[in-house]
Amino acid sequence: MKIKDTFRPGEYGAYVKKEMPKSEIPVNLLKAFWVGGAICVVGEAFRQLAKDVMGLDEVGVAAFASIVMIALGAFLTSLGIYDVIGKYAGGGSIVPITGFANSIVAPAMEYRREGFVLGVGAQMFTVAGPVLVYGIAASLFAGIIYFFIGG
Repeated sequence: MKIKDTFRPGEYGAYVKKEMPKSEIPVNLLKAFWVGGAICVVGEAFRQLAKDVMGLDEVGVAAFASIVMIALGAFLTSLGIYDVIGKYAGGGSIVPITGFANSIVAPAMEYRREGFVLGVGAQMFTVAGPVLVYGIAASLFAGIIYFFIGG
């Protein structure tokens, strides 16, 4: 169907409704839930490994699990596997820490042909940068509120 230059009242809404792809919200929610949950189960397995097998304290356990999950997310991104997971699971793949690793590695890989400084270094935080800025600002704001309210 060719898009017309003008629509009569109410006609544009009907056109949009007809042409818009149908969203399968319940199916997409299930995919996001189980993939995000599976990523978290893998992270918990690494936590238990660090605690029970390696004998690390709670700080060491958290650091070990975080480092392994970030490395795993970056590795899967470099192989192109995390993109496939992201297309399938949507938000379920970007919420865990592996999604953060993906948001740093993917732009870096895309611009690597421009060199390490102007390509990888400059573009690495194009997606993750705003997340870091606003995340740090929000935590600072919450900390100030907590300080004055007390707790």
